[in-house]
Amino acid sequence: MGSFTAEKISEKVYWVGAIDWGVRDFHGYLTERGTTYNAFLVIDEKVTLIDTVKSPFMNEMLARIASVIPPDKIDYIVSNHSEMDHTGCLPQMIALASPEKVFASVMGKKALGSHFHFGPDAVTAVKNGESISLGESSLTFLETRMLHWPDSMVSYLDTDKVLFSQDGFGMHLASTERFDDQLPAWILKQEAEKYFANILLPFSPMVTGLMKKLEELSLNIELLCPDHGPVWRSDIAGILKSWKEWALQPCITSAVIIYSTMWKSTGHLAAAICDGLVSQGISVKVMPLDSSHRSDVATAVLDAGALLVGSPTINGQMFPDVAAVLTYLKGLKPKNLIGGAFGSYGWSGEAVKQVEQYLADMSIPLVVPGLNINYIPCDDDLVEARELGVKVGIELNRRCSS
Repeated sequence: MGSFTAEKISEKVYWVGAIDWGVRDFHGYLTERGTTYNAFLVIDEKVTLIDTVKSPFMNEMLARIASVIPPDKIDYIVSNHSEMDHTGCLPQMIALASPEKVFASVMGKKALGSHFHFGPDAVTAVKNGESISLGESSLTFLETRMLHWPDSMVSYLDTDKVLFSQDGFGMHLASTERFDDQLPAWILKQEAEKYFANILLPFSPMVTGLMKKLEELSLNIELLCPDHGPVWRSDIAGILKSWKEWALQPCITSAVIIYSTMWKSTGHLAAAICDGLVSQGISVKVMPLDSSHRSDVATAVLDAGALLVGSPTINGQMFPDVAAVLTYLKGLKPKNLIGGAFGSYGWSGEAVKQVEQYLADMSIPLVVPGLNINYIPCDDDLVEARELGVKVGIELNRRCSS
């Protein structure tokens, strides 16, 4: 089956996942550092596989399992999340291992049946709070609906104090290092924040609910095992705290300026707006869209209190990459932002109004009306652009201090 080997992470648990060094796009999300598809093998009287991997990586997972136990000795398979990067090879695993049972949430049973056209008895549905015995240990299931699919759940192994959290608390990061304390803290923060911003942000209210549920349960968690990225063992409190804060989206005195420009006019306006914001003590990130990926924009917006969007007009429309990023952001539903719109035009000038409408649809109020400049901005236009930045900065400071 190959030379891949499992890695023991606790007394009863082995990591048997796969490393995807080459993936660079995940549903439109730029995965610059690749990813992992984590699967975990629990060795007890009932040998249990927690999740599987993306279909092309099945042999890697099988080789890791085989380094511990023959795959046909697996008694149970648990599917915490039915998305294909975690269930792509589930039908083949079922055929190979012939497990006694495959467990999923009530919604997971439904989703897996729809995905793979399973018969009604192929998957056993478990309820929220239900436990199963594996022998010495028990596995308890907690539903986490819409984090980030309707079927999502997490599983807690009592003896080893392990929480298998599916996509919760994960990140896209390929590495041979298995634990958080083996990797640079700045990379972990960057990739965890990017993951939250691009996948979990629309479900922030549910995240807040999950954090409250975990606090109420007072689970003793010594290992936090997501389905992507490293296993948390040293800074579990830190990643839980970050998720709690990101979900609340508090007012932050920083701004993101995104724009496209054809002949640099909109770019000149962006620079003047930035200067106005900085004059009010606002930290600013300027992101020209010809060199800034939408998933990086989303990450920057998570850590901002203001979003300013600039576009030239082309064929009576905003620039295509501005429209693409705004559509992407709209789906992520960022909260607690104020905004501004600006741009330049030759003869019609519709783009700024269109940007304003997008911001309105995202419930991002404008501090001042959009700034729309004909052709090349003159000195007075740049002064007006700077003043736009000043006014947004003043309002942002007011909001964050109240």
